[in-house]
Amino acid sequence: MGYAGPKRIRHRPRGDILAAVDVGTTKIVCFVTRVGEGGAPKIIGIGHQASRGLRNGAVIDMEAATGAIGEAVAAAEKMAGEQIDRVLVSMAGGFPASQTLVNEVAVPGHQIGESDVRHALRHQTLSRLAPDSTIVHAVPIGYAVDGSRGAADPTGMFAERLGVDLHLVTAQTGAMRNLATCIHNCHLEIEAFAVAPYAAALASLVEDEMQLGSCCVDLGGGTTGVSVFYEGKLVFCDVVPVGGSHITVDVARGLTTPLHAAERMKTLHGNAIGSPADDREMIDVPQVGESEPSQVSQVPKSLLTGIIEPRVEEIFELVRGRLEASGFDRIAGRRFVLTGGTSQLQGMRELAARVLDKQVRLSRPAGLPGLAAATGGPAFAAAIGLLAYADRHVEERGLVDDIQDEPASGLLGRIGEWLRDYF
Repeated sequence: MGYAGPKRIRHRPRGDILAAVDVGTTKIVCFVTRVGEGGAPKIIGIGHQASRGLRNGAVIDMEAATGAIGEAVAAAEKMAGEQIDRVLVSMAGGFPASQTLVNEVAVPGHQIGESDVRHALRHQTLSRLAPDSTIVHAVPIGYAVDGSRGAADPTGMFAERLGVDLHLVTAQTGAMRNLATCIHNCHLEIEAFAVAPYAAALASLVEDEMQLGSCCVDLGGGTTGVSVFYEGKLVFCDVVPVGGSHITVDVARGLTTPLHAAERMKTLHGNAIGSPADDREMIDVPQVGESEPSQVSQVPKSLLTGIIEPRVEEIFELVRGRLEASGFDRIAGRRFVLTGGTSQLQGMRELAARVLDKQVRLSRPAGLPGLAAATGGPAFAAAIGLLAYADRHVEERGLVDDIQDEPASGLLGRIGEWLRDYF
């Protein structure tokens, strides 16, 4: 495996400083919070910076990426009046992959203890992963006691065999190392990684959606993340390497206009679904290489929509295809939630409902004390979700550590583990 991953995060006392860095393709966001009463974080510092050195969520220029991350962190530190030394980090690149392993171990007739549960979770887990992958998330979905499924916690039961369905999210080791190096070059310690679709969903889905089954689609700049929740747990995660930046490039090429002008037109006039009035509405289109105002041409809005709509359809068709191939399209149910900066494009919800044939809503992440309206929208969902991840998933990150620190197999390894547990 080669990469041991970040160290387990600790429970935070009141007054502790917690920082989250969302490293995206188009922007980098840093939130600095102070833990208040009841463990709830309050935003005391915000920094965001246009991304450099990243493509499709992955680092391609370490020096440029390090500089952009450092600038976002420095801005947040200045606003907070605090210096941070450790951060939670979300990542959209590295080709996150989702898989569910079914592990079963013998517990010959004795009462199941914590060591048995850990042994079942670890059993042959690492050996079934790709050699160039690292575990980012590990979520036990359910347990089976002597073949009877449905046990939420088998500890204390008597059985001959213990089984577990373990959902793992992995990423390419090289991509994680590159991002980790950029963070370390900013003199920061990584407390935990989280894949961006998971973090965005934690900020965007309500509890009932997580329990009953729903899918969150995080429409970012360079990637589109997909996460499925059921019975309150993440059961599937994937990333499609297409996002809002690809729409911008399509507009720039189709209208022969500079990228900055294409982004502006997409934001101000873009729509994922055309209307009859689009033929009558004209928009100004600056031309590539022309500096004179007289060289600005006018085109009907329908031409812009005709460029945007096929690309957005492609994104949702890719999402639908990934879900159908995984078999989790049924578990996701009828409920889809859109988040991420690109979800704010006009007509996005209507087109998603048409392509996916689902009930679709646009998400606005839950607010946090001290969070301004300008930095609380869907574009900041992953950064907000990182803070929820820190509060709710301490045990999950501990499980990742346990699996990656898998003890020696066989009888001697089991005896050593038992001795550590009970003595």
